[in-house]
Amino acid sequence: MKKSNPDATKILLAPFRKEIDKIDDQILKLLGQRFGVVKKVAKVKIKHDIPAFLGDRVTQVRERAATNGLKYGIDPDFMRTLYTFIIYQACAIEDLAKAEATKKKAKK
Repeated sequence: MKKSNPDATKILLAPFRKEIDKIDDQILKLLGQRFGVVKKVAKVKIKHDIPAFLGDRVTQVRERAATNGLKYGIDPDFMRTLYTFIIYQACAIEDLAKAEATKKKAKK
């Protein structure tokens, strides 16, 4: 195995790292947009007393991600795990919104 030169490695990988960073920025922007929609959903759920966690919807979202991930060569189990974290964060956002709404209602 050839010993690598750290400086040469950085130079060699720089364009790929730059491309990955751009893609990561897009992913983060999309997650921000997704969580923005989650906040809107939270308002509707609060108004209609719907729980943040809806098991059937969670299953639907995770399986959709697993199936769609295959189109891009992404392991379905990885997609299910990734979306589990995304969904947990969405539920946390909804729970926080509900707690804030309850607090405001109690002050009135």
